[in-house]
Amino acid sequence: MKVAIASEGRDENSMVSNIGGRAPYYLIFEDGKLVEVISNPFRIGGGGAGFSVARMLADRGVNKVIAGRMGPNMRAALLERGVKAVELSGITVKQALERA
Repeated sequence: MKVAIASEGRDENSMVSNIGGRAPYYLIFEDGKLVEVISNPFRIGGGGAGFSVARMLADRGVNKVIAGRMGPNMRAALLERGVKAVELSGITVKQALERA
């Protein structure tokens, strides 16, 4: 299973980002191991960040996305692509992965 976690930093000890579509980074884990760190290209710019992030992550084969908060468009775009959306906040990426 591939899990993408919105993160404030580039490693497992970073805090989960509260802003899904505009998170600074997405850390992608496969079977519990960090396999990719993505600097979110949609962090800055116009509208549609959540939808674009959802598409980007689904295209990478992610099965579940974790963020502090997700807007309705991001959540709908993930669900439309069969990706589970989970909101967790106030914890580290590593803790979120353990709860995933």
